[in-house]
Amino acid sequence: MTNQDDLFHPVTELPEPTRRARYDRLVGLNDTKLRLRKEAALLADPRRLQAWAATHHDGDVAALALFADRAPLFVFAGDVGSGKSALAESFGCDLADFLDLPVYLYRLKLATRGSGLVGEMTSLIGDAFTHMHTAGKRMSGTDGARAVQILVVDEADALVQSREAQQMHHEDRAGVDAFLAGIDSLAGARLPIVVVLCTNRVGALDPAIMRRAAATFTFTRPGDEQRYAVLAQALDGLGIRPETIRKVVELTGPTGGRPGYTFSDLTQRLVPAAVFRAFPDRPVTDDDLLALAEELEPTPVFTEER
Repeated sequence: MTNQDDLFHPVTELPEPTRRARYDRLVGLNDTKLRLRKEAALLADPRRLQAWAATHHDGDVAALALFADRAPLFVFAGDVGSGKSALAESFGCDLADFLDLPVYLYRLKLATRGSGLVGEMTSLIGDAFTHMHTAGKRMSGTDGARAVQILVVDEADALVQSREAQQMHHEDRAGVDAFLAGIDSLAGARLPIVVVLCTNRVGALDPAIMRRAAATFTFTRPGDEQRYAVLAQALDGLGIRPETIRKVVELTGPTGGRPGYTFSDLTQRLVPAAVFRAFPDRPVTDDDLLALAEELEPTPVFTEER
């Protein structure tokens, strides 16, 4: 069996300070965060749904049967810089608090695609799911989950591209089959495991993946209120006036044929650029923010063609 280090990036136990801070910085996604917490909690520890039914509906709820065989799979789809990967790798901090359990974050290496040798990709993906199964059984008990595993697959379209694509290699098709088999092995297994696929090209994912997903979360560029919340948080302590932040919100929105800023455009480009402009000789000014908001171009919209 393939070594864990060859399959996954270093495993992180959550909550963890750096990822918690990243989760907290994802402002403007409150509805998504709340829905994700509920969906993940039910998949990771189904006994909580039964406890809820017993408390509020005397336990005799036919709808519970509909949850029994759901695959513990989420799809995070959206444009570049929309926060999907950051949320995928940090929501476990919130889940750990909500369930009062440790959560282990696994991130699948794209090396699991293998080098193209016949059967290699299938074997690597199978080994990854075998590892998750084994660890999941250790984390399960008669009284419910003792810990939760989250497996994040970034750039998922590179791994589970639609088998309908004419140019798709046989080995890639076999890899998709192996991934589907792995997901099917988790459906109904009642193991504390959640798999998250992140993609910029949701249309490129195999339809069978989409059919199995318990939920699809769509991420878009932030609207006016979201941009204001992001900027107000990121600029706290710099003395920037509220009216200036509102003007920057206006400047960073969609205009004509230009798209609005992404979350990462605001937090990784605009605000850091303002700090670099002022450092080390003077404080950041309102004019710095306004000038940069007019100068910087937002990340282009990702298209299937690109």
